[in-house]
Amino acid sequence: MQKILAAFDSSETGFAVFREALDLARATGARLLLMHVLSNDEEGSPSLPITFASQLYPSLDDEPLKQYLEHWKAFERRGLELLNERQVQAEAQGVTVETHQASGNPGRKICDLARAQQVDLIVLGRRGRSTLSEVLLGSVSHYVLHHAPCSVYVVHRKARARAAAAETLQNATN
Repeated sequence: MQKILAAFDSSETGFAVFREALDLARATGARLLLMHVLSNDEEGSPSLPITFASQLYPSLDDEPLKQYLEHWKAFERRGLELLNERQVQAEAQGVTVETHQASGNPGRKICDLARAQQVDLIVLGRRGRSTLSEVLLGSVSHYVLHHAPCSVYVVHRKARARAAAAETLQNATN
């Protein structure tokens, strides 16, 4: 294995994805590509304010749009800070890292980068949405599983939470 793509967000599951990918990269000597996709679907992302007046007469009130753009730029900065923080953590453990941030549909962006960089494995998380919610809102992991040019490792929130609890218990007893 030469390249592992870890696609994550700022959630607890996102951190679990990073940890799993880092462990795999260390074990195999692979290069680690860290990816964050800016998406309106991510928790904490700004939502576009649309008012009735601005729909009919956009020139009357452009303040909500200005505020949205400011919030989006802050969201972008937080994403870059997250990537930089993870990069420092991985490099401290001797792993070669490259970071990527993109905007758009997360599933497509992940598959596009995997294809362009010829990665061997994609590591990403799963929120655990219900089937109905997944049908209505879509699922990044579902899309990637069906469109990825390589193998995909999906980190489940509950499984990683159990592992984190066991690690915490082990650290407490040492």
